[in-house]
Formats: sequence, C-alpha cells, structure tokens
Amino acid sequence: MAIMVSAIVIFLALMISGVGGKIVSALSGVYDSVAPSSVTFSRTQPTEEPTGGIEEVPTKNPDVPHVPTPDAVKAVYMSQCAAGTPSFRESLIKLLDTTELNALVIDIRDYTGYIAFPTDNPLLKDYVSDACGARDMKAFLKELHAKNIYVIGRITVFQNPAYTKNHPDQAVQHKGGGVWKDRKGLAFVDVGATPYWETVAELAIESYAIGYDEINFDYIRYPSDGDMAAAVYIKRDGKNKQEMLEDFFKYLHGELKDTGMKTSADLFGMVTTNYDDLNIGQVLERTLPYFDYIGPMVYPSHYPKGFNGWNDVNAVPYELMKYVMASAVKRTVSTTSPISSYAYTRIGTSTPALYAKPSYPATKMRPWIQDFDYPVEYTPAMVEAQLRANRELGLNSYMVWDPGNKYSSLKQVVAPE
Repeated sequence: MAIMVSAIVIFLALMISGVGGKIVSALSGVYDSVAPSSVTFSRTQPTEEPTGGIEEVPTKNPDVPHVPTPDAVKAVYMSQCAAGTPSFRESLIKLLDTTELNALVIDIRDYTGYIAFPTDNPLLKDYVSDACGARDMKAFLKELHAKNIYVIGRITVFQNPAYTKNHPDQAVQHKGGGVWKDRKGLAFVDVGATPYWETVAELAIESYAIGYDEINFDYIRYPSDGDMAAAVYIKRDGKNKQEMLEDFFKYLHGELKDTGMKTSADLFGMVTTNYDDLNIGQVLERTLPYFDYIGPMVYPSHYPKGFNGWNDVNAVPYELMKYVMASAVKRTVSTTSPISSYAYTRIGTSTPALYAKPSYPATKMRPWIQDFDYPVEYTPAMVEAQLRANRELGLNSYMVWDPGNKYSSLKQVVAPE
C-alpha cells in the first residue's frame, strides 16, 4: 500500500511540475511543447566532427582477450568519429592515463545508423560508415586493453535511418503514408519489427568478438518528438509499448547471455521517478531483468522547470542527482513492485496489483553524468556535484557524456591517478 501511495504522490508531483507540458529537449538546444503523455529527448553528436585517418581492417576473432569489469566503472564517451582521429584518441587516452578514469564508451553505431568498423557479416556489411569510425578498431581496442582500459561499445538501436532507408516496411510509419520521421528528419525502426532484432544481436556479438568488453544499448525506445500523432506502430497481440519493448529486451538477453559479454541499457532519466512508460515504452522494472547494468541519463538539463519543486533544475545538480538516483536504487533493490514484468510474479489477486521481483544490487545502477553546456555553461562545480551525490549513494560507477569529447569541466575535478 505504501508503495502505491508513493507512486501516486510522484505521479501528482510530476503532473504539477509540468512534465505534461514543457519538456526539455536537452541536447538539441531547444524546448519543445509536447503532448501530456509524451517526453522529448535526443542526444546531439560531436560539436567538432573529426575526420577518420586510421586504416586497418580487423579480422574476426572470438577468442580476443577482454578486460574484466572494474568494481567501479568510471567512463567517458568517445564518438565514432573521434575513434578514427589520432588527436582525439591521444587526448582521451592521456586523460585516462593520468586520472582515476578507467573506461571508455566508444560508438559502435551512432545516430546515422552506420557502423564504426569494417565487417563482412552479411547482415551488417552494407552499413559500415565511410565517413567516421576506425578501420583499425580491433588494434585500437587491443591498445586500450594493454593499458587495462575497460571498453564499452555503444549501439544506437531503434533510431536508425540507414536501415529504414533499405527497409522502409520495418520503420515507424506515417499515418498519411510513407516513413515517419522525427523533427530532425531521422527515422526509427519500429520496436515491433522483429526481423531487425537479429541484426542488433549480430552487431553486439560481432563487436564483442573484436574486443569490446561490454555492449551498451542506447535509443532502446519508441520515438519521442516530432508529429507524434502521425506515428503508426506495429501492435501485436494487444500489447502496449512497454510490453513490446520488453519482448525485445527478452529476445536480446536470450541471444547474448551465453556469450560472456556484459550488457548495459541507457534509459531516459525520468524512468527513475516515473511509474508510467513516458509514452516511449521505457519502464525501469521492465528493463532490470535483462541487462547487467542500467545507465539512467539523469542530466539536470533533461528535467523540466518545477521538477520536484525546483524552479531552476540546472541550479541544483547535487540535489537532483541525489533525489533521482536514490529513487532508482530503492526500486532496484526492492523485492516488490507495482510494475509487472514477464520476469516477476504477482502476489495474490488483490487490486491494485503487487509483484514479487528479485532484489538487484544497487550497483546495477550506473548513471550518465552531464559535462556539456546546455542550457547553461556547465562548470566544474556542477560536474563535481553530480559525482559527489553519486558517491554518497554508494554508486561509485558512472559514465560522462560530452558530445564534443572534450570534458573540460570533468578534467578539473576528476582525481589524478
């Protein structure tokens, strides 16, 4: 009963705070007015697009050594363009060599739908990028491993304009005909397009085989911005968005669980405090059973004015991080939930329903930290505040996002090695 009361209180607070009205489009540089049940979220690409300059075609080797997952993963993101540019490589490797940072998140496939390294896999070879990426990716991963750097490979999943161009029938459709596109002109694969699922699993397996230690899945959701009323989705067996998405999670887990790879899932930050699916299918409890780690993107800039009573969310990075991640931990370690999942069992038949769930370790939570200027200049103190809140919750792992791959504020607060 207490859990349900808390859920109702959170729901009412979010409605009052304006989640049903103006939502921050955090990395695109604009605010969008969206429908009450929608959420707007996108990630920008690097502010400087490096050009690829390193060549070497790797060979597939399933026996490549891997670095064990550190007890505390402290990672920064590297775009696939940066991965193919020596100067960017050297800068980030130096950052890891001289600080407590011990991991890199490197794009395998980015927002374009193209892959960062060559492959002869028939399901993937037509989608190798000729603009960004690293022809010597396998050798680069070996170099990182020699420094004991843990490498997480990021795969953008359902936002994939390259695939939908070749397979328009598997894209989210427009009610007026043709392929639906978001306000940036990007198409999404429909979550219900099951033939696509195999290509995602194949890309993960291929990436692990060349040396990526962990595979991180991003954009595992329905689209969130654009003319949402015109979007038409595949519906199967009367299932809603969160059930359709959990079907995909269950499939992916089944395909990858025997490979030895670690997996992680990026979720919109508000899944830690919301109990609905934000109209994009993402629910924390429906994701927990299928991945080793969850990466809530809890950047303060993603939260609307008035969230939790804060008039300026960007002025309270410590308080916001502490609040949202405490909620994430509570829901992760709990043995019961008002949220159903294929992996959970209903307790009794009373209404409202309550489900028994495994108590997952709090360390399953590994948040994304903000180090980019939006909508205000992001200072070292603001980065440090997020890191401190995370530490105080006992969550020593984190990933830091800067689309420009510069980390100017992080460099001033991260501890030297």
